[in-house]
Amino acid sequence: MEEIFAELIQAIGEDLNREGLVDTPKRTAAAFRYLTSGYHQSLESVLNNAIFEADTEDMVIVRDIELYSLCEHHLLPFIGKCHIGYLPAGKVIGLSKTARIVEMYARRLQIQERLTKQIADAIQTAIRPRGVAVVIEAKHLCMMMRGVEKQNSVMTTSAMLGLFRERISTRSEFLNLIGRKI
Repeated sequence: MEEIFAELIQAIGEDLNREGLVDTPKRTAAAFRYLTSGYHQSLESVLNNAIFEADTEDMVIVRDIELYSLCEHHLLPFIGKCHIGYLPAGKVIGLSKTARIVEMYARRLQIQERLTKQIADAIQTAIRPRGVAVVIEAKHLCMMMRGVEKQNSVMTTSAMLGLFRERISTRSEFLNLIGRKI
């Protein structure tokens, strides 16, 4: 990977022997491995048995989970927040594991629409709740730095499973609790 980044830097007309660029291929390869580390994780390893019996049926919400991902079309970052809600059916997920699920899928080349669905499906697979809701709001540098160059646009995606899809009242409660309106 270092060789590829070295070739890329040279292809744009830079001198790899310039002081600031001498170690850039090595640093960039390490950064890229980290930014795509989600490919080397699985749902089972991320959960690490942090699923617990619980007799609650009330909505569980984790809001404002920061996410950083790379757009698969331009390899530029998109940055935002993820909100997750679920209706337990006898089991809950350890709090930090919801953020780790977001991180695992965000650390892959992505489109926001797929990322949103992958997170919802993972929660559904992990604990089989009565419903799952995921909303992601993100700014895409591929739209901000190039192309139409719209600095203030925010993309919002949602995935609603189970009772969140079937019942408008459940969906409305979730959206209200995360500070969004229908």
